[in-house]
Amino acid sequence: MRHTISVLVENKFGVLARIAGLFSSRGFNIDSLTVGETEDPTVSRMTIVVKGDDRILEQVMKQLHKLIDVIKVTDLTKKDHVERELVLIKVAADTSKRPEIMEIVGIFRARIIDVNTEIMTVEVTGAETKIEAIIELLKPYGIRELIRTGKVAVARGNK
Repeated sequence: MRHTISVLVENKFGVLARIAGLFSSRGFNIDSLTVGETEDPTVSRMTIVVKGDDRILEQVMKQLHKLIDVIKVTDLTKKDHVERELVLIKVAADTSKRPEIMEIVGIFRARIIDVNTEIMTVEVTGAETKIEAIIELLKPYGIRELIRTGKVAVARGNK
């Protein structure tokens, strides 16, 4: 099972390296990791996605709580939350295929952010299922390059 963990940390030099090191030293593979400053510039929020059973998750949570720079750790997986990901996709798009690609982009409320004679670059944001669906539909046209930011997530409401 994939778990989405939100971690509030001190916004200091080396914190990201310590957290990534914690995962690697214990053999936990990180599926994605995003980090950015919050509304308080002294605090950053990390969204970490890991695969594993509940026992592995419990170990990860305990280890994170032990780090001095960690303020709060929350497993969002079973909580009501909002999550998004940004993906940039370069797809082969000669003039005969462009209308079909533009229709797919419109269905997914994505945006074309760059075009040249052979390639269109598409920007997509949304939940993982939406991202996977548009990638599958664009594959037959020839995806030349794909970049994903990794998931960002926050609990709904005042939690």
